[in-house]
Amino acid sequence: MNGAAFLEPVALSLKVSLIASAVVFVAAAWVAWRMSLAKFRGRTIVETFIMLPLVLPPTVVGFVLLVVFGRQSPVGRLFENVFGQSIVFSWGAAVIAAVVVAFPLVYQTLKVGFQSADADLQDAARSMGASERQVLRFITLPLAWRSLVSGYVLGFARGLGEFGATLMLAGNIPGRTQTVPTAIYFAVDAGNLGLAWLWCFAMIAISFAMLYAAGRPGFSRR
Repeated sequence: MNGAAFLEPVALSLKVSLIASAVVFVAAAWVAWRMSLAKFRGRTIVETFIMLPLVLPPTVVGFVLLVVFGRQSPVGRLFENVFGQSIVFSWGAAVIAAVVVAFPLVYQTLKVGFQSADADLQDAARSMGASERQVLRFITLPLAWRSLVSGYVLGFARGLGEFGATLMLAGNIPGRTQTVPTAIYFAVDAGNLGLAWLWCFAMIAISFAMLYAAGRPGFSRR
């Protein structure tokens, strides 16, 4: 195998993880912030639904996504009419799978961070006329900075390692949808253990670099 064929899954995995982690971080931060403020009947049911992808088998998540985004679904047909191609078996499908499976982990991490922020400081800001958005920007986010960093890193790592849902929704098309986890699986299945080890080392190196950077003193402000 040439170098380009080896690097293609690595490059695609990085692209998918970077996009997915950014999307899931923003979405989970907004939902976690709203849920940390909200008090309503049925909140436990809503949070249970949010956390479901964390405990469901990846094949179940992948199957549900396949039904929701398939070519026969309203969402799939709309996407195909607008963009001229199907979501399924595209690198965008890998992003969707990574977002869905990483969301509960990032949401829970950020929610804990928001809830651990000093409530007295937030109430003091509100009493001085600050809006909830101002409280979030100037009080909650700075106090929850460590959780924000942890949430992003966990989201990136979860997206990088996603396999089951990605395989069902995006498939394993070399050069198009083949990420490192799926490449490793099919390399092992084909008996190419040397190549599988190379991809494993690449995943370990990327994950180690992310964790090391996030854990360095001075990386976070607090």
